[in-house]
Amino acid sequence: MATTTEHPATQNTATRLSSILRPTGTYKAAIVREFGQPLTIEQVPVPPLDTGQVRVQVEACGLCHTDIHAAHGDWPVKPSPPFVPGHEAVGIVVERSYDVTEVNVGDRVAMPWLGYACGTCDYCVSGRETLCESQENTGYSIDGGFGEYATAFARYTVKVPDGIDPFDAAPLTCAGVTTYKAVKVAGTRSSDLVAVFGVGGLGHLAIQYAAIAGGRVVAIDIHDEKLELARTLGAEFTVNAAKEDPVAAIQHLGGVDQAIALAVSPKAFEQAYGSLRRGGTLVFVALPADNNVTLPIFETVLGGITVVGSIVGTRTDLREVFELHAAGRTRVIRETRSLDTVNESIADVEAGRVAARIVFTP
Repeated sequence: MATTTEHPATQNTATRLSSILRPTGTYKAAIVREFGQPLTIEQVPVPPLDTGQVRVQVEACGLCHTDIHAAHGDWPVKPSPPFVPGHEAVGIVVERSYDVTEVNVGDRVAMPWLGYACGTCDYCVSGRETLCESQENTGYSIDGGFGEYATAFARYTVKVPDGIDPFDAAPLTCAGVTTYKAVKVAGTRSSDLVAVFGVGGLGHLAIQYAAIAGGRVVAIDIHDEKLELARTLGAEFTVNAAKEDPVAAIQHLGGVDQAIALAVSPKAFEQAYGSLRRGGTLVFVALPADNNVTLPIFETVLGGITVVGSIVGTRTDLREVFELHAAGRTRVIRETRSLDTVNESIADVEAGRVAARIVFTP
């Protein structure tokens, strides 16, 4: 007799409770053992739960460029190998510490980049928890979601609403909330012209959030197929920076009110700056391995230009991102691959062969 499997997005808590599997001894994960070397798929020990923690059976985890930077040791503050990357993880809570009250076993939760914050510093209590100087980061200083299970601090997980596919929820957990916050920081409002530099895992969502805010979007990339995708997602104008000068093309439109820099290239940041009209705002989001960019002082002062950094988003931002998606306001462009393909997938992302997001299934 044939049976059908209920789609994960439509499962209620009772259904999920009946299908959860608790780890016994070890679980499979992708490990960074040495910077710049391929990840290895290994069995790793199941760590004991600390106070305030939950164990999550991972359903899906996106591959973010940050995971690649982590694996390469690109940034000034580096993780400590061996570690498990992955901060776009979504899964089902299978265990919780005795003191956890925020989530229950059977809940579907997201485990974002902000894995822990102190909760008491000036930044935390003023709603700027992503600036907490005591923070821990999922997939960086805390083992992440490139595995069958992950351990997280319950207070810094975010419940995924019923009806959202976990393979959509995973990219929204970083790519979504990061660009949603960037559009907020930019101050985009109706009739503003907004440039999104880099149409990929983050950029394809930034285009949608800028349009939701009322902006008219210019998408910039070096791949025609990504620019075609941008048009289907609401970009009014597109510029192929490999074929024409994006600064000249955008200034021909009158310049943009905001530019959101998502391409991992200092040159793209400088082009984003050059695309601004007077009084414009440049939002730094991407974190290139080359940690320097050159901007002119004179033109910045006379043009009244604002340059601002935007780092991911808060738990409140992520809840709003999930609400928008549940309401059908956003589309996640992604492909699903086995975690066993992690090294080939990293190579594909670095070569620009991925339309938007890869999401791993363990």
